Amino acid sequence: MAVERPTRTQGASSMAFAKKTATDDVFSFSAFDPSKLSDNFRDLAEKSSAKTKEALAKVKEATEEASKTVEATLQNAQAGTVELGMATIGMIRANTENSLAHLEALLGVKSVSELFELQTAYLRKQAEAAVEQAKALSETSKKVVENVSKPGKDAAEKAMSSFKLSA
Repeated sequence: MAVERPTRTQGASSMAFAKKTATDDVFSFSAFDPSKLSDNFRDLAEKSSAKTKEALAKVKEATEEASKTVEATLQNAQAGTVELGMATIGMIRANTENSLAHLEALLGVKSVSELFELQTAYLRKQAEAAVEQAKALSETSKKVVENVSKPGKDAAEKAMSSFKLSA
């Protein structure tokens, strides 16, 4: 059952009343279309899903690159450790052979002056060898450090160049 309510509309100089019924909804959204809302929501969800997939792909790529960098660093560290170990063993071997040769020479000493000469020559030779060995070990260590840090440096340079390209 419709109840009539007067409404006020402005006319030239008089007031006119139009009839409104109770079935007219004062809260109606004549422009609201639920199908457009679901379409917009679907578009938003698809875009969000695509961006998430893109972000996950970038994270996966970065993780793989980091894994490769760590693996290369560990391989270089292992190779460097072997190289340093072999160099050290070579130095120990040379020092041992020099010491044994010196002991053999000492067994044939006939006088005290010959003993002092032999001992002085041996100590001079060992001091020179120690300086050379220290230089060689330093150079080998420097090379190993460069090889171990190279994958990290390369990865950092690649990351920085990608930031420069995207900026």
